[in-house]
Amino acid sequence: MPPPTMMLPPSPGDSDPSGSRDMDDEDLVEDLLVTVNSARAFVEFRRTQRKECANLLRWLELVLPLLEELRDSAPPLTEDAYHRLALLGRAFSAARRLLRSCHDGSKIYLALESEAVQGRFRAVYEKMNSALDGMPYSELAISDEVKEQVELMNAQLTRCKKRADTQDIELSMDLMVILDNKEGERNADRAILERLAKKLELQTLADLRAETMAIKKLISERNGQSGDSTKQIIELLNKFKEVAGVDEKNVLGEVSVTKSLDKCPSLMIPNDFLCPITLAIMRDPVIVATGQTYERRSIQKWLDSGERTCPKTRQRLSHMSLAPNYALKNLILEWCDKNKVELQKREPEPVAEQDDEHQRGAEDIPSLVEGMSSIHLDVQRKAVKRIRMLSKECPENRTLIADSGGIPALIGLLACPDKKVQENTVTSLLNLSIDESNKRHITKGGALPLIIEILRNGSAEAQENSAATLFSLSMIDENKLTIGRLGGIAPLVELLQNGSVRGKKDAATAIFNLVLNQQNKARATQAGIVPALLKIIDDKALNMVDEALSIFLLLSSNAACCGEIGTTPFIEKLVRLIKDGTPKNKECALSVLLELGSKNKPLLVHALRFGLHEDLSKIAKNGTSRAQRKATSLIQLARKCY
Repeated sequence: MPPPTMMLPPSPGDSDPSGSRDMDDEDLVEDLLVTVNSARAFVEFRRTQRKECANLLRWLELVLPLLEELRDSAPPLTEDAYHRLALLGRAFSAARRLLRSCHDGSKIYLALESEAVQGRFRAVYEKMNSALDGMPYSELAISDEVKEQVELMNAQLTRCKKRADTQDIELSMDLMVILDNKEGERNADRAILERLAKKLELQTLADLRAETMAIKKLISERNGQSGDSTKQIIELLNKFKEVAGVDEKNVLGEVSVTKSLDKCPSLMIPNDFLCPITLAIMRDPVIVATGQTYERRSIQKWLDSGERTCPKTRQRLSHMSLAPNYALKNLILEWCDKNKVELQKREPEPVAEQDDEHQRGAEDIPSLVEGMSSIHLDVQRKAVKRIRMLSKECPENRTLIADSGGIPALIGLLACPDKKVQENTVTSLLNLSIDESNKRHITKGGALPLIIEILRNGSAEAQENSAATLFSLSMIDENKLTIGRLGGIAPLVELLQNGSVRGKKDAATAIFNLVLNQQNKARATQAGIVPALLKIIDDKALNMVDEALSIFLLLSSNAACCGEIGTTPFIEKLVRLIKDGTPKNKECALSVLLELGSKNKPLLVHALRFGLHEDLSKIAKNGTSRAQRKATSLIQLARKCY
């Protein structure tokens, strides 16, 4: 399903170029110029497609001199010249639609369907290349310089058509981990979500509101189709809103409306009357330190959760005072009275006891940090157990623990021989590592070799949380190489092979992150990752086939690993998954087979001996969008094998 696009006026390329001329020669050239210039008006693009959009814009710029010379000289166009220019118009129209999609379409959709969008770019290149091939330059009276420039550009387009996918594999894996997580988020999983939000630029309230509108438009244009994909998009949007503190889960309604507003749906509510957090009309607007206004109940809930930043601007609040915004409140009341809108009645506040224990815990953090350095084991045990609980509760506690010297104290406890102390210590560091600055303090404090040692010899829970901590810390690129050099991959492979279900999942996620580094691919292979992953694939109860195949896909891009991966028994496993696996299994297995088969044709020939042609044809017609593209590429590659 293509991304949402706006309706466009007809362009010269939208008609059948092989038929009669739809417009005069001068009008055709002028329309080509208008189409290109309107496409060039898009200058900001979604991060996931930014590089490809820049390339496309550069090629559109290079063809402009040709059109400008044609406009100035206005030669009579032969049938061949008119035909070529009309084809070029069709390509320009497709380019404009694509650039618009990447400019204001749903960021989540563009990430989930990045390969489909990449296919649209290749289709545009194909159309431009087809139009420019055989262009009768001698009949167009253009300069040699312009001709050479366009021919050079066309040669670049030819190479670009053959370029392999440049998928952001880290982004793809993060999306899979978050969408597959049905058990509720742990802190390590939340760290993945925060990384995704940062990469997709969906951290601020303004960005999330714009994304909400883009998704509403996408849902409208899909008209009930692609239900599973739409569900995933809404699920991700809601997770990003939760991370940003937006209390709104209904993507189909931008604001929470009362019954009286339901009766007059055409009524436009002034944007300033809506709380940026709940997107509902404010009853009791208050101003925070940054000057932004929120509904009192919503911002108080935000602050009570431990947040100390302004939800809208992300600036740190200099104080926590809330000043009533009487002027805005009066305007809201006047507007409601004029439009006969009854404000939603506030639900009574629940009667709850003051959480004195939580308050005391925060106040006790400095003494708890001191207790972790005690010479008495019993004092250490109690202190680190309490720190573990407090570090999980809220961001404010994590900041207080770090500011009170908690990170060096925890690192000092990692070498404690007591297994329970180790477990609580490494879990506390996992909780603290959610914050980016803490990741660096933990690494610089020398924690990595000690965490790896607990991964080797700690209790089962300590091993699981050590793996999750290594994953969290490996989000810093230089830590990927450091963890590999310190021998962290071998115990992760051991946990993947022999750990609990939770341990296997933590190990797989950490290994995937680490083998994004080229040197770690060889280390993982030497540590026995291949037989461990094969065991994971064979154990259907684990439901980790896709994770295993994603790691195989990363390893198969490394020449040193291909020899061990590219065996006929493994190819036969891929064939079985392509034939009988889930839609996601098929998609991942096809990706690995295509990667291996493009490097080693005999492996693909072996796969085809199992009657794979029919399965590839079916998937190319009815599979997921990514699976369709992989199956089509495999069919084309298979033709070259005979």
